[in-house]
Amino acid sequence: MDLVELTKEIVMALAKDKESVSVKEFETDEENTILIEVMVSEEDIGRIIGKDGRNSNALRTLVQASSYLKDNKRVKINIDKF
Repeated sequence: MDLVELTKEIVMALAKDKESVSVKEFETDEENTILIEVMVSEEDIGRIIGKDGRNSNALRTLVQASSYLKDNKRVKINIDKF
């Protein structure tokens, strides 16, 4: 599974407003680094980040582990609201 698809599947499972979820990959200046931008509705931002950032940290850990199995690239995930 692609890293962007994996990220989107996890975020969609957590979000209430699934129609407003947007996950895109962007180029970075750093070598061997992937930047994934997650955009969710204002109502879902707390649910995606979680208490003390636990959900967002778990998301980053899962996607990073998947990257190590395939491409061995560093993954940065930015979460923001519309």
